[in-house]
Amino acid sequence: MVLKQYQMVCDYRKNEMLVDSFNELVKLTFGMDFSNWYKRGCWSDNYICYSFADGGHIIANASINKMVLTMGDKKVDIVQIGTVMTHPDYKNQGLAAKLLNYIIEKYEKENSFLYLFANNSVLDFYPRFGFQKITESRYSLEAAMLTKANKEQETWRKLNMDHEADFVLVKQFAQQRVPVSTSFGIAENGDLLMFYALVVFPEAIYYDSANDIIIFFEQDGEKLHIFDIVSKQQIDAVQAISSIVPAEIESIQFYFVPDSNHLHIRSELITETDDTLFMRPVTDMDKASFVFPITSHI
Repeated sequence: MVLKQYQMVCDYRKNEMLVDSFNELVKLTFGMDFSNWYKRGCWSDNYICYSFADGGHIIANASINKMVLTMGDKKVDIVQIGTVMTHPDYKNQGLAAKLLNYIIEKYEKENSFLYLFANNSVLDFYPRFGFQKITESRYSLEAAMLTKANKEQETWRKLNMDHEADFVLVKQFAQQRVPVSTSFGIAENGDLLMFYALVVFPEAIYYDSANDIIIFFEQDGEKLHIFDIVSKQQIDAVQAISSIVPAEIESIQFYFVPDSNHLHIRSELITETDDTLFMRPVTDMDKASFVFPITSHI
């Protein structure tokens, strides 16, 4: 069979026709809708699509997001690869492989490493391109060990991203935030935070006016999931959540490395996950306890 030659297109966020086609493929592949994030001006130059097009329709894609990893006083440039997808009618032509090879060639030399997150259906795919599986850690705290804050009045309110004032508030925090962790954080990722605010966690965003922080969190029975703490200055993660923990909560899970002096925060390697980390080249990070903040995933 002779494979058809398709046009490679990239960095087309100002081309509405291609963006709409890209979004249709995202919805088909992942069941997500990027359009609100795009139309409300949150897609920045850091997120770049590399795609194949057939007659103006996006048929395969691999995107990159330029990131800055902070570890204490150290900052390094890294690139995350994501939104890797191929339309079902165009599979088995090696399109995703060509895009990945192009991205590796273009970005590897000028960055400390490339990385991505893969679901369980493609764990054998990325090692073909020199990516190696790295085990992250999970951070948790038993609620019984938490000293809850005593407040005379409720200072929390749930934000509604359909309300312009709340949208502007979150966007301001996204642009001015400090990394959620001093030991392992991502800087300058306001565009991705807005993606999570608009697309992934729109029903899980709360603002504490007393402490001037935004927390992304959800309750699941007796477990509390803390997805992110957004602040304009460094804060103690445990103190920040102390006033939001309901009495029935037994355990708290953090989806980032929590900055806190609390002695009972537990760290354990993640043995089962639907979001496996791969890196190229491998660094000595695999010998440390860490986790990429969930709101920095693409």
